[in-house]
Amino acid sequence: MAALDNDPEPLDFATLKAISGATDGNLGAHLQTLEKAGFIAISKEVIGRRNRTWASLTVSGRQAFREHVSFLEDIIHSTQTMRRT
Repeated sequence: MAALDNDPEPLDFATLKAISGATDGNLGAHLQTLEKAGFIAISKEVIGRRNRTWASLTVSGRQAFREHVSFLEDIIHSTQTMRRT
């Protein structure tokens, strides 16, 4: 989600795999779950004899991701505040 949020263009499976360090199966499972949740859109393209899979964030996916990041930042800030007192 972070990689997709950082790039306005769809990213292909190989790029996402390289960024995440995930295996084919693990990345595929995550993408399926995110697609079912409506957070990403998957498109496929045939180039020569090979299929190429592209992923992009949906509007609701981008919003959900940013809300999640904000939630994590709130936790970090509240933890830092608690340690200072």
